[in-house]
Amino acid sequence: MVGYDPGAQGAAHSPEEAALSGSAAGMVTRVLISPLDVLKIRFQLQIERVSSRRPEGKYRGLFQASRCIYSEEGLSAFWKGHIPAQLLSICFGAVQFATFECLTEAVHKSTLYDGQTAGVHFVCGGLAACSATVVCQPLDTLRTRFAAQGETKVYRNMRHAVSTMCRSEGVLSFYRGLCPTLVAVFPYAGLQFYFYNVFKKLLPPAPKETGNLGGHLKSLVCGSGAGMISKTITYPFDLFKKRLQVGGFEAARVQFGQVRSYRGLVDCMVQIAKEEGVRGFFKGLSASLVKAALSTGFTFFLV
Repeated sequence: MVGYDPGAQGAAHSPEEAALSGSAAGMVTRVLISPLDVLKIRFQLQIERVSSRRPEGKYRGLFQASRCIYSEEGLSAFWKGHIPAQLLSICFGAVQFATFECLTEAVHKSTLYDGQTAGVHFVCGGLAACSATVVCQPLDTLRTRFAAQGETKVYRNMRHAVSTMCRSEGVLSFYRGLCPTLVAVFPYAGLQFYFYNVFKKLLPPAPKETGNLGGHLKSLVCGSGAGMISKTITYPFDLFKKRLQVGGFEAARVQFGQVRSYRGLVDCMVQIAKEEGVRGFFKGLSASLVKAALSTGFTFFLV
């Protein structure tokens, strides 16, 4: 069971063990979901309509975009930005699960609330994710920029990207999109832990003859469902974050179609609503849902 559970058989997980488990889970899942992440980011940054029936932009759907990226940039393009993305997953998983373990234990020992209730998991999960976001935001920005650039590369490697951004845009450029990220990540992560807790209690216990495998498979199913629901609810803020993170990076985006500059979160929301309509807030949702089901499911499976 994720989170502090005084009734669990054997010794409870320490924050250090939770951090190690979260890091390992993040590392494994990142390798699997990287192609979906690249596709999602390309859809999110496309100003034109994403539609196979009325094509306007470069990318029109999952399969067409996959073929297009493969033919123009090669197979390795689906793992663009994989080093900062891998570091992001490892660091984020470690901070998130260690903080979550500490918070649920503190709530259970210092308050009248049960540390294993869904409501406590929602609040502690949200706060844990916010802590991880503040620590890992620079890596997220680097990952987004690498995934967003085409074959005419602006950044040759991670070192070049860091030095270029510091020199031309300043250190604060690594925290672009932090506001919508924090607004989104609290309910997103909170709902992940909340629905995971609810689903675990709704589903019947795994048969004893299946051993640990049955429990892990139950965690996989519950985590996948929790990930898809929470991602759908909070998805627009993920799109706002990606649009803001590539601010000042317009030169690398010209070959993909139209580009836009935004003065901040509110301006980003208004421009998207005016030009792209409500559907613009959900560009790349299909790829994101598949990614959320796999990443969240395997994370809870492995932790």
